Amino acid sequence: EVQLVESGGGLVQAGGSLRLSCAASGFTADAYAIGWFRQAPGKTREGVSCISTDVDNKYLADSVKDRFTVSIDKARNTVYLQMNNLKPEDTAVYYCGFRGHYYCSVYGIWDYNMNYWGQGTQVTVSS
Repeated sequence: EVQLVESGGGLVQAGGSLRLSCAASGFTADAYAIGWFRQAPGKTREGVSCISTDVDNKYLADSVKDRFTVSIDKARNTVYLQMNNLKPEDTAVYYCGFRGHYYCSVYGIWDYNMNYWGQGTQVTVSS
């Protein structure tokens, strides 16, 4: 069974940076996609990023594309979300999701495309 472990969340002041990690294990597939999603109180889950093992297949939501970057370490099955210039509106629980044999779509980052989930990591940005 696929297991996802997120880490790197915490409390940071506006303008600061955090790097989230999503480590995946428990599978044998060498082709997959991992997305980052976030959910703030009173809001629906929002797609933040998607990256797959396919070359150059990665996307960021418009709301974060100028501040965040996403990368993958295929050897360690780990995806990183580097978050710079954080804003209070970035405050949310951040979840990573996994789907095997899948590549990210230019049309959007959708939670229903993922079939395994981590427990989430809290990101709080103070003003």
